[in-house]
Amino acid sequence: MILYVRFAPEALPLALTEDLTPVVQAFPPDAVLLDVHGAQRYFGRSATELAALLRVRALAHHGLGCTIGIGPNPLLATMAAREARPGTTLVADGARTFLAGKPVGALPGVGPKAARTLCSYGLDSIGRVAGAPLATLQRIVGARAGRELQERARGIDRTRVVPNAAARSAAGERTFPRDELDRDRQRRALLSLSGELGIRMRGEGQVCRSLTLTVRYADRSTTTRSRTLREPTAHSAALTEAAYAIHDALGLQRARVRGIGLRAEGLTPVAHSAHQLTFDPADDKARRIEAVADRARARFGPGAIVPGTLAA
Repeated sequence: MILYVRFAPEALPLALTEDLTPVVQAFPPDAVLLDVHGAQRYFGRSATELAALLRVRALAHHGLGCTIGIGPNPLLATMAAREARPGTTLVADGARTFLAGKPVGALPGVGPKAARTLCSYGLDSIGRVAGAPLATLQRIVGARAGRELQERARGIDRTRVVPNAAARSAAGERTFPRDELDRDRQRRALLSLSGELGIRMRGEGQVCRSLTLTVRYADRSTTTRSRTLREPTAHSAALTEAAYAIHDALGLQRARVRGIGLRAEGLTPVAHSAHQLTFDPADDKARRIEAVADRARARFGPGAIVPGTLAA
């Protein structure tokens, strides 16, 4: 079985897993995947019992709560963790039963545009996608994508937990001191997060292909939306623009927001990406200023230069 463990924001105590299993893949800043097939046989305990042990360790040694999803593969474990209430464990037992009634947009890899297209054909739930003929899915989304979509909808995931794998995403989160209804304060949090992610990726020589926004509400429910960027980037202004667009599309209005998380996904080395040149001198100027600001932060600290909106 696979465990997807999400710790408290900005915490990733990998030492807790050292004597449990060597097959551990970190997803900074706060999540980790564990393959506990060997641990179950070695310790003679179920995946649920190992999850309970990990929860007790996190609380005893670090004072941290954690949300855990358990499944036969990384896909189901991750989806179970996303659906679980904070501080609890959810087991994705029986792939078809677990996935059947969920909206197709809840399936990893299905963005808003693909979800709308599938819904227009009546494939509005994962169960209906799983039961659709492969040829139909391939006509809608393409040959390779259709095959992968059907496999995921049936709970099939061929990926493995890869120890010491290079990070494929970067994330940050802001929790408000009280339930926040003010749209401008939520946008300030997004500005801070997108700037933070941009600085981190530029420092590591990486760019991202998409952004995922997660909004946590006062009743502990969440909304998650993803958007593919026009081109892979680590430019803070482009990340902020995309984050604002996702946030506006949610139409939160008077929703009581407890926290906002932003994840940059599909990280690749900047050397393997391409940037579309423009004739806009403002864009070139903004990128040159950004590079100068990065050098100043490296020398004088991360707070040396911040956007004026955040300095107020």
